[in-house]
Amino acid sequence: MLIGDVARRSGVSARMLRHYESLGLVRPTGRTDAGYREYSGEDVRRIFHIESLRSLGLSLREVGRALDDPGFTPSELVDDLVRRTRERIAAETELLTRLSRIGAAEPAAWEDVLQVVALLQGLGSKSAGARQRAALSCVDDVPVPVEALVEAVLSETDPNVAGALRWALARSGEGAPALLAEGLGSPAAEVRKRAVQSLAEIPDGQATALLRDALAHPDLVVRRYAAVALGARGVADAVPTLIGMIVEAANDVDAADALSALASRPASADRIAAGLVDCLADGTVGSSARRRLTQALADIPGSTASRALAELSHDEDRAVALTAAYILGMRNTR
Repeated sequence: MLIGDVARRSGVSARMLRHYESLGLVRPTGRTDAGYREYSGEDVRRIFHIESLRSLGLSLREVGRALDDPGFTPSELVDDLVRRTRERIAAETELLTRLSRIGAAEPAAWEDVLQVVALLQGLGSKSAGARQRAALSCVDDVPVPVEALVEAVLSETDPNVAGALRWALARSGEGAPALLAEGLGSPAAEVRKRAVQSLAEIPDGQATALLRDALAHPDLVVRRYAAVALGARGVADAVPTLIGMIVEAANDVDAADALSALASRPASADRIAAGLVDCLADGTVGSSARRRLTQALADIPGSTASRALAELSHDEDRAVALTAAYILGMRNTR
C-alpha cells in the first residue's frame, strides 16, 4: 500500500507519516520498483496504534517507548497522564472562569478589562494586604465581577479582608444574594457562616428574604446571625431566636440590642416583653440566664415590661431582684 493510500485510510497525512518515519516510529516494509514507500498491513496496524496512544496525550517519544520497549509497563505512565490531564483541566477551568467573570463585568474598553484582571489577581493573592486592597478598590468606576467577590468572601479566613469583601459585596449591586444563598447550603460550617454574615450586610429585599429563610436553617450559627440581622431590620420573626440567644449567652449583647431595635415598634414591644417573661418563668432557666433576660427588659418599652420588672424586683434570686429594681428606678427617672 502506497503512502497516499495509507494517508486516506488512516486519516494521517502523508507529511506526518514521513515524520513518523524520520523518528523511527513506523517504517514502510518495502519499496516499489519505482522507489515509492510501500506499507504492509502490519505497518498500517502500527500507525493506528501510534494514533491511539497519541489520543491519550502521549508524546511521540513516549509512544515509541510504549511500542518498542519490552520492559515498558503502562501503569506509571498512565498515572502521570492522569495527573497532567487534571492539571491541564484545572488550568483551563481557571482560565474559563476568569474570562467569564471579565465578560460578566461588561467592560467597555480594554482599560476596563485590565482593571478587572488586576482585581482578580489581587483577590487571588497570597498576601492578605493585597487581597484587602483589591476588595477596597471596588468602587463605582471599576466593573466588579460579583461571582469573584462571592467566591473570595466565602473562602476568606482573614477577618480584616473578609470585612472589606463584605463591604464590597454590599455595594456590588444585584446578583450577590443569590450566589451567597448557595453558600448557605455548603457542607462546610465556616462557609455557611461567611455566607450569612455577608447577607447580613446587604440591605436589599432579596437578602432580607434569604435571612428570613435562614431562621429555619439546620445550622444554629446561621440562625443566630440571621436573627441579629433581621432584628436590626425590624423583622419580628427573629424574636424567638434572639431570646434564645440571650438564654444561651450566645452573642447575647447583640441579641439584646436587636430586641431593643425591634421594640421601638409599638406592635412588637409587648410581644418581646411577653417572650422574655415566659422564659423567666421557665423553671429550667438558670440564674445567670434569668439575670440576662431581666437586663434585656431594660430597653423594652411598655406596660408589659414594666409590670414584669416590678414583679422581678421581689424575685427570690437576689441578683435578679436587684437588677430589676435598678432598671425600674432608671425607667421611673426618664
